[in-house]
Amino acid sequence: MIKSSVARRYAKALFELLDAKSVESARTGLTGLGQAFSQSPSLKHVLASPAFGAEEKLAVLTALVDKLHGPPVMKNFLAQLVHKNRVGFLPEIADAFALLADQSKGTSQALVTSAAALNAAEQERVRGRLRAVLKRDVDVSFHTEPKLLGGLQIRIGSTLYDSSVRSRLNTMQTILTKE
Repeated sequence: MIKSSVARRYAKALFELLDAKSVESARTGLTGLGQAFSQSPSLKHVLASPAFGAEEKLAVLTALVDKLHGPPVMKNFLAQLVHKNRVGFLPEIADAFALLADQSKGTSQALVTSAAALNAAEQERVRGRLRAVLKRDVDVSFHTEPKLLGGLQIRIGSTLYDSSVRSRLNTMQTILTKE
């Protein structure tokens, strides 16, 4: 809970510093940094270890932001994260920033997971239904997960709509084993 509220505050602060043209590049840079932090144990070690000074940590982050083509204001933002010892929040800050960027554009992110790959017509039908229900543009990502057996799982923000066969079987099992 504390981590998410801190991440939202930092994301909002960065968002308010940016002009409309640089929001997408900042989003790309933050997302890349968040993924690198989550997936690279050596990067986590460098950023968490007291053996490395703030200047060295900032140099590593600045080099990464330059490669990700982040806006110049991100360097100052990252310096604040390093000096306030908040670098560990990068993945959460990236998520919170992406949400702010989507809200400013009037779009939503949705993740649709199905048991089998959906063809182009089915994907467009799902996009259309989501646009109609949410009454805004939706950026939809499609994934497959054979364990679902059938149906769809749709995640919009932190809400999961689950109409998969696997979920229904689990519900039935719970009901039958209670009695």
